[in-house]
Amino acid sequence: MGCVSSSPGRSRRAPGYEDPAVLASQTSFTVNEVEALYELYKKLSYSIFKDGLIHKEEFQLALFRTSKGPSLFADRVFDLFDLKRNGVIEFGEFVRSLSIFHPKAPESDKAAFAFKLYDLRGTGYIEKEELRELVVALLDESDLCLSDSAVEEIVDNTFSQADSNGDDRIDPKEWEEFVKKNPASLRNMSLPYLQ
Repeated sequence: MGCVSSSPGRSRRAPGYEDPAVLASQTSFTVNEVEALYELYKKLSYSIFKDGLIHKEEFQLALFRTSKGPSLFADRVFDLFDLKRNGVIEFGEFVRSLSIFHPKAPESDKAAFAFKLYDLRGTGYIEKEELRELVVALLDESDLCLSDSAVEEIVDNTFSQADSNGDDRIDPKEWEEFVKKNPASLRNMSLPYLQ
């Protein structure tokens, strides 16, 4: 009396769990891939905090094998995965966001995600300082060291190619054109092992 029992053999689902068939219909993944992603999600979401949600520290640990120290790149990607803006990544958010990196995901979706990644201040434009900050952060995360002049050359070269109207900022349309002319700029937006 007053007790609720779960069905035998059913494991406890993480908060924010969504049906794999629904997620497969909304992403580039198959139902089997979504189910495999759930297993990965459970590992990540219980790696530091045992609550079934992916926190920023767990996300950084998964990306870089360390949860120590701030990381602009990890923070940006986390913020883009945290679709509900509640400070954690739920399973549905994880699958929908990870779908952008599927080899079969549309290039336009990959370009839009990359644009948001570089638009650090959320103004709808990529400005030189934002690009510079993220390039430096990416180099730092990769343990690569380039001189300030080499970083400036990367930023200036990108702007000379992408800022077609010369207003010192890249808008989404300019970014889309830049990506079409430079497909290698999205090379890291496809993870072949997601296929």
